Parts: sequence; C-alpha cells; structure tokens
Amino acid sequence: MTNLLRVENATKHFGSFIALNNVSIEVPDGSIFGLLGPNGAGKTTLIRIINQITLPDTGTVFLDGAPLQPHHIKDIGYLPEERGLYKSMKVGEQALYLAQLKGLTKQEAKERLKYWFDKFDISHWWDKKIQELSKGMAQKVQFIVTVLHRPKLLIFDEPFSGFDPINATIIKDEILQLRDEGATVIFSTHRMESVEELCDHIALINKSNKILEGKVSDIKREHKSNTFEVGILSDDHRLLLDDLKDRFMVEPANFKTIDDQLKLKISLDKHASTNDLLMYLTGKGQVLRFNEVIPSVNEIFIKTINDNE
Repeated sequence: MTNLLRVENATKHFGSFIALNNVSIEVPDGSIFGLLGPNGAGKTTLIRIINQITLPDTGTVFLDGAPLQPHHIKDIGYLPEERGLYKSMKVGEQALYLAQLKGLTKQEAKERLKYWFDKFDISHWWDKKIQELSKGMAQKVQFIVTVLHRPKLLIFDEPFSGFDPINATIIKDEILQLRDEGATVIFSTHRMESVEELCDHIALINKSNKILEGKVSDIKREHKSNTFEVGILSDDHRLLLDDLKDRFMVEPANFKTIDDQLKLKISLDKHASTNDLLMYLTGKGQVLRFNEVIPSVNEIFIKTINDNE
C-alpha cells in the first residue's frame, strides 16, 4: 500500500519547550488514520505542520511522494477543533468565499454547495448569519466547506464536537463515504469509540514523542493476551471453578446474562490450544459464552501511555 502522506523526523520547539520530538508517521492512501494522544501531546503541532500553518525546525513532510509545497494547500481540507467561521457573515456568502480560496470558481462552488446543502437539508440557512446558528448547525457548514474542493487529504480535529448522536452519525457516514470515494483521512479525537468505528491505522503521541503506530488490527493482535471470556452452566459451579483454577489462570468476569452461569476470564499460556480449552469446557457443562478478549483502542491507549510514563 502506498502512502499519501509521510512525515519524516519532524521536530518543533517553541522557545525551550519541545512540542514535537523527531516524529515520523506514514498515512496510507485511502485510509482513515487516527492521530491520538492526551491533551498537550503534540498532535495539534503536527497537524499545523502538515497544513503549513507552522514549519518544523527539522524534518520533512511528503504529500503524494513530493516534498510539501505551498501549492499543496488545494489538496488538503482541514477542519480544526477551534472552528474558524466569521460569525457576522451570511452562511452562503462565507461558504462561497472559502470555496474560492481553495481554487474553485464561483460557479463550481455554487454547484457543489447546492449539492451539499440539499444533502444536509440546510438550503434555508443560506442567508442566515453564522451567529444565528447553533454550534451543531455551524459545524455542518464548516464540514461542508472542508470537503467541498474534494481534497486528497482530509484532516478532521474532533469533528463530532457539538453534534448530537444523530448528526454525529451523519458526519461519520459522510467521512466513510469520502474515504470510499478515494480521500485519505487523518482523524484526531479523544472519542475512542469513534476510533474503533472509523480508523484503519493509528499513531499515538505522548509528551511530544510517537510511542505507537500501525494498523489497528495488527496493534490489537500484538496486545491481546490469549484470554477468553467464558460463561458456562454446570451442576456444581464451585467444583468446576476449583478444577479450572488447577489447570488455567482464572479470574471473575463481568458481563450481563439471563442465566445463573459461571462467568470467568480464562488465560492460556502461549503453548495452550484454544480448541483444547473449549473441548474441556464442553465436557464440564453447557458453554453459553466463549469470546476471545480483544483489547479496545481505549485500553491500548491507556496501557501504552502508562507504560511510557
């Protein structure tokens, strides 16, 4: 898989403070790439470097194989966490103005804006001022302006901020659709459930350093512990539990059930067979639940941060 964006050894100082320390990332073409980290980790600095809002002290950014240049601004759409619409301007007037800054003619901008305003059912907002809109309504306008010029790279910083669940789902579906149509997306958020739903790849930055990067499925595979969540009905739960403790690493599990089943987490060593465990359990009772415990992105995030403190 080719990379649309590559950042090599980017470092940025603000006085004596190191905002970014020799950070490299690779964003595969056609992917949704999660840029994660605690507040103050360096994510916004990296995003600002990619957008050429600020320059790195050292390091290089490549877009589509070429060193990043001012003309590449037309190939990038950026939705910042701190929104930047002019509150006293009318929605339509502002959207046209911002679209033309991205290289669209006025006619192209009108045609594309009509498509998006009709799609979001907001055509009646055209002559409203931004200050007349709710935060969520203004978010929709900013989202449209971000994607209108059909850039190769879209950067969304906390894109669901201010949205209710229904509108957050609408925007999530639009991001997936844009990815399917060929856009590459960098997605920065603190909402780990959104990362689970959307991201193919992630990078984790903490205290100005990249401490994790890769394909989400590969990272989860590396962090799993060969542990299984088991629910089983037997004639004597206490006897079964004692027997299991003699053979495996066992601890209580918490999940909701409608039966009075024994609920456990059972960990196997690297030489043990999952099939052997399942066959053993089916010989001891009725197995109602048998799931491998796969760590969530949130769990990996917390563990990796703590391990690097």
